Amino acid sequence: MEPLSEKQIRSSFVNCTKGEAARLRTPPDFAELPWDDLDFLGWVDPGAPLRAHLVIPRAEGPLGITLRVPAQGRTSAVKSSLCQICLTGHASSGVTLLAAPLAGARGRDGNTVGIYLCADLACPLYVRGKRLPKLRSGRYEESLTLDERVARMTANLDAFAAKVAAG
Repeated sequence: MEPLSEKQIRSSFVNCTKGEAARLRTPPDFAELPWDDLDFLGWVDPGAPLRAHLVIPRAEGPLGITLRVPAQGRTSAVKSSLCQICLTGHASSGVTLLAAPLAGARGRDGNTVGIYLCADLACPLYVRGKRLPKLRSGRYEESLTLDERVARMTANLDAFAAKVAAG
């Protein structure tokens, strides 16, 4: 992923107001992000921990999506969960259900789409083995190459982004 400026990030959001985009905080380690290892930028807003953000590179420019983090923990007897983007297995606290308001009028009416994602939004790092989940069996043995796993992750993310952007 090519490095982005704060201005590019703030202007990329399709499902929040310009004021909300202006108030969001960038990742705390923004200046040190490993851009070469990222296929998208994802973070929980340090100033509003119930908000998370994704910025996805596109040919026409970055696409930003704001997400809501659940206020209370998920109550489930499930001991492990799978991220729907990168397919990394985590202990149940390592995956969270995030809800994205739809773009446009439907989003302003309160319509959302949800997805289970790595709680730290570090999917590209998990796919590349640069970060390991706490659950030892987090990465399942696959015969796919790194490029194929990245392509699958990108396709999963693009499908989710298309639902949000279509409103």
